[in-house]
Formats: sequence, structure tokens, C-alpha cells
Amino acid sequence: MFRRKLTALEYHNSSAFDCKDDMEFKNVIVWLEDQKIRHYKIEERTNLRNIHSLEWPKYFAKYLADVACPFKAEEKQESVDWLLGLAVRLEYSDNVDKYKNCTAASVKIAPKGTDPLVNLDANNPDFKAGVMALANLLQIQRHDDYMVMLKAIRILVQERLSQDAIAKSNRSKEGLTVSLEKHFLGFDTGDATLNEAATILRLLHIEELRDLQTKINEAIVAVQSIIADPKTDHRLGKVGR
Repeated sequence: MFRRKLTALEYHNSSAFDCKDDMEFKNVIVWLEDQKIRHYKIEERTNLRNIHSLEWPKYFAKYLADVACPFKAEEKQESVDWLLGLAVRLEYSDNVDKYKNCTAASVKIAPKGTDPLVNLDANNPDFKAGVMALANLLQIQRHDDYMVMLKAIRILVQERLSQDAIAKSNRSKEGLTVSLEKHFLGFDTGDATLNEAATILRLLHIEELRDLQTKINEAIVAVQSIIADPKTDHRLGKVGR
């Protein structure tokens, strides 16, 4: 029921997703909000991400109301299908130039295997051993799905170990001088050196969040400029009233 939409959104477990599995259901909701819908600001997603909380259904119901979903939290299949549809529409809005010329015929004749991971045998013992060795070498957290681990390895290599990434990291960066005494850590480790290190890590984390929020805001502005039409409600997928 959901495979085509999940596949189009490049969800890692599109073929085996089971809406009746409570944890799988919660994970796909969090993934959709984090990766595709992004209705909430990052700091507002904490409750939705806490999938082990007994109050998660309440937060999910609020989320559905916030994104104007016409279904209730108890209607799992209907609500997740609606959210998938919303995510697909937003994904299209973000990549109009990429998809606007696609037709059913062009999709059928499109060459297969453009992703090198598609033709791999995830059950091959040699493949599993190789992925595990790479994960250990790169200190990547283990996962039951070896394809997920391999994709994580690929992302790490592309972002951190490519020639461009290494060259960029080796460049000297100039910044403002920061006085650590003026910044309150919020807790005390009992060691002055550790307190300074924790303060530095917090400041770096805040700077990364600011940069990410800036990119998110730019993406939102770009999407709004594309879909800005007073007669269209893209959340409901309806035109007019």
C-alpha cells in the first residue's frame, strides 16, 4: 500500500514497512518530519522523536492537527498515507526542474542500476563482512540492516573523505574571539578543564544548528516561491474550496 510512495521518497525500508508494527510506524513518522515534511523547527521535534514515551500518541495527534491532516491519530493507515502524499508533493516542489519533464514513458525506458547499491546482495556473507569491517574502521554505529550501514558509510565518505571535503577541512578558518567566561554552561562537571571543553562543544553545536536552520529557512522560502498560489492548499492537495 505504501511501497511506491516510500520508494519515491527513498526510504531505506520501503519494501518491508509494516504499518501495523508500532515502532516501524513511529519511525517512519519521525523520518518523514525530519527528512521530508519539516513542518516543525528542529527544537520543536523533540516530543515527536521520543518514540518510547507513553505520551507519544498525544504528540502525534497534535502533529496531525498542525499539518492539517484530515485523519485522526487512531487511523494509522489513512494518516501515514496522507503524510506520505504530503511528503511526495513537497519533494516535488523542492525539485520541480528535476521532475517536471518526467513522463510515464521516460520512467519506463530510464536506465536501471544508476545507484550502485541496487544490485548488491545484502545476504551475501562476504558483503556483510566487508560492510562490518568498514563500519568498524570508520567508527560507524552498527545496524541490523547492512544496506543502511553501507549507505551511512557512503555518506560519510562523500561528506568527510572526498578530496573536496578534505581540502575544505584543511583550509584555515578565521573567526571571532569568544570569551568562555561569558557563556553559561548550565551544569558543572567538577573540573574546570572539562567545563571549558563542554562549553566549547556546546558553542560549536549551537553554531551548527544555526547553520542548519538557515539552510532550512532558505529551502522553505524556495518552496514557497514555487507553490505560492492563494487558490491552492498544497497540504490538502485540493484546489479551490
